[in-house]
Amino acid sequence: MYKITITERTLHFKQPAGTSRGVYTERKIWLLTVSDGFAVGTGECAPLPLLSCDDIPNYAEVLRHFCDRVEQTGEIDTEAMRDYPSMLFGLETALLNLRRGCRLFDTPFSRGEAGIPINGLVWMGSFDEMRQRIEAKLQQGFHCVKLKIGAIAFDDELSLLKSIRERFGPRDLELRVDANGAFPYDEALYKLELLSQYALHSIEQPICARRWGDMAELCRDAPLPIALDEELIGVNDPDQKRQMLNIIKPRYVVLKPSLHGGMAGVREWVEIARDMQIGSWITSALESNVGLNAIAQLCADIYGPDIRQAQGLGTGQLFTDNIDMPLEIRGERLWMQAG
Repeated sequence: MYKITITERTLHFKQPAGTSRGVYTERKIWLLTVSDGFAVGTGECAPLPLLSCDDIPNYAEVLRHFCDRVEQTGEIDTEAMRDYPSMLFGLETALLNLRRGCRLFDTPFSRGEAGIPINGLVWMGSFDEMRQRIEAKLQQGFHCVKLKIGAIAFDDELSLLKSIRERFGPRDLELRVDANGAFPYDEALYKLELLSQYALHSIEQPICARRWGDMAELCRDAPLPIALDEELIGVNDPDQKRQMLNIIKPRYVVLKPSLHGGMAGVREWVEIARDMQIGSWITSALESNVGLNAIAQLCADIYGPDIRQAQGLGTGQLFTDNIDMPLEIRGERLWMQAG
């Protein structure tokens, strides 16, 4: 049988990571180490404070409970863990690592033969800070850039987008923005109309979650595609997932294993979205490289060897004290080092 140890760890950001919900300077994670007496596997549990549906006061206690059950049975009870996605993701990763080694899924990416296209992520900051960060991403060769918006003056954000579009047309550079629910509903459509003049690929979560009717109206009336992100958190039942997507009818869903049901939940979301002709992509949620590695390998397994849609996997260089993994960014692609 298995023996599972839990290690709590705090990671520190190289620079503050700003969103409309606040600024992150450090990140608490729980690392799981699973042993069967011969081999060892590692996984990461990383709930986001005030956001994850399993961000609970007794997190470590509940995690220990689920680890004890895996020790006793040798398997994960996925149904029982639907409402604990970050814990489920950590256990899924650890057991795959134990059983399969570093190649969690056998894909060209995991063999070091193909890279995954990723977007360049620009965190919120002052106007000048964001302009400098955008410039750095463009110089690195990214053809898809995602901007966090909603914290500085909206006119300044429009100016940033205008300055980019004056240099790069939509065929040369794909622009995505993520509002993290920052727009008041009564201002959202007007702001989306202003944003649409810059030929954006999409906007993530323009208004706060849990307002299905309002979001459905925006998806129907907005002049640019809307992607759901926070809206998916806590929607863990398959029937409820279909109901929500059928009501809102977004163009895309943005999936994070730590928030949206672990590996099993993300696969379920992708399958349901495909059935409803809704696009998707996968992103990390500020995990260490342990979680990022697992998410990237899952992404390659789900979408196949020829991934064209840029994924949100460029977070491996955020922390001063990250955990070494065989990942590297070359240009605008994430690669797993061969061997």
